[in-house]
Amino acid sequence: MASETRDIQKHVLSNGLVVITETMPHVRSVSVGVWVRNGSRREVPEENGLAHFMEHMVFKGTERRSAEAIAREMDSVGGMLDAFTSKEQICFNAKILDEHLPIAFDVIADLVLRPKFDSEDVKKERQVVLEEIKMDLDNPEYLLHEIFTRGFWPQHSLGRPILGTPETVKGFNRDSLRARFREWFAPDHLVVTAAGNVTHEQVLELVQQEFGHMKPTGPAESDGAPLPGAPIHLETKRDLEQVHLCIGVPSVPLGHEDRFSVAVLNNLLGGGMSSRLFQNIREKQGLAYAVFSELTPYSDAGMMTVYAGTAAETVGQVIDLTIQEFRALKESPVTEEELRRSKNHLKGSLMLSLESTSSRMSNLARQELYFGRFYSLDEILAGIEAVNHEELQFRPLLFARRNPRRHRSRQPRRTPVPRPALFPGLPNRRHRPRPPQRLHPRPLALGVLRHAFAL
Repeated sequence: MASETRDIQKHVLSNGLVVITETMPHVRSVSVGVWVRNGSRREVPEENGLAHFMEHMVFKGTERRSAEAIAREMDSVGGMLDAFTSKEQICFNAKILDEHLPIAFDVIADLVLRPKFDSEDVKKERQVVLEEIKMDLDNPEYLLHEIFTRGFWPQHSLGRPILGTPETVKGFNRDSLRARFREWFAPDHLVVTAAGNVTHEQVLELVQQEFGHMKPTGPAESDGAPLPGAPIHLETKRDLEQVHLCIGVPSVPLGHEDRFSVAVLNNLLGGGMSSRLFQNIREKQGLAYAVFSELTPYSDAGMMTVYAGTAAETVGQVIDLTIQEFRALKESPVTEEELRRSKNHLKGSLMLSLESTSSRMSNLARQELYFGRFYSLDEILAGIEAVNHEELQFRPLLFARRNPRRHRSRQPRRTPVPRPALFPGLPNRRHRPRPPQRLHPRPLALGVLRHAFAL
């Protein structure tokens, strides 16, 4: 497989704003995004949902444009304007023909720098977000995920919903928006990325014009890494035909040295149609239509979860089969064929995900936000390829941990073997199999959402 050389350049303005571009002369489009390093985890409990609400409010109008003018200006040149809020970022982005990049960037900069936050608009948008919350609560998979996450990371901002709650949303006002806006949208909290048929100099000039005058405010305070809980939570919701269940264990942060091993482990557990969970629970037993595992990594924490939807009378079987697969991964070696299939699946998915300008723009931003540097595709593929059977079986990544006292004591260090970085960050080391040790169970959480007649 031929390696690809990506034309990526980075520049940091004097006020701390980071600009990263990738020139792709073979396309006609450009994707550009302004990324804010503050997501919903930066909120205090009484302002839960404010980051998402702020993302909504900037589209209600700026000092230069009305909400309708924002939509018309992008539609008039065939561009796509979007935004999203996650637990660790807010992003405003656009995809446009290369010749219309100045128009798109002017619109995005206007949203990020000059929102009006009109009091009447705040009042109307509160009701819109309350309806959005109701809509999501009617979705059993979304509701189960929120219940599970709240129990898994109790009393921590990562355990709270991005949308907030009806109680917190009703309290939002113009003053709270403006206060947090000035704090979160400072230049040293921003990353601008662009990918497509554009030069680094073009993007840098646009950024300097709009953001060069801004003053930094200093780093944001950290809320610390969450401590996982291990609840068993049952909740009843009427008008459901299935029991929806989620089982999860702690996983590694996004930049952890074990990220390749965990990605391969997740893939062979429940990452595709040939995975163990899909084959055993759906294909062989016929107990579920949807069953999968997924990783949810953040900068300082992570979790691996298994979701399944099944009938009330078979939920016990599904839980037992899932725990059996967890136990098998810990106790039995992975076959060579299974390991190869999982690696190839990961590699193919990664390469296919980088075929558009928008995906490459996002890739540039996330690598900067979580790693502060760019990892090439070859480095990441090499990191996936380096995962071996012993790492998957012997490393107590997810299902067990060493005696805490022994973990704290000083142990002789093995010589680290350099290895490329995957969700890119901390230096990777390849570990030899550890000798048997006394293991303590890691927290394992279970959330079940069931219909009323399953009681």
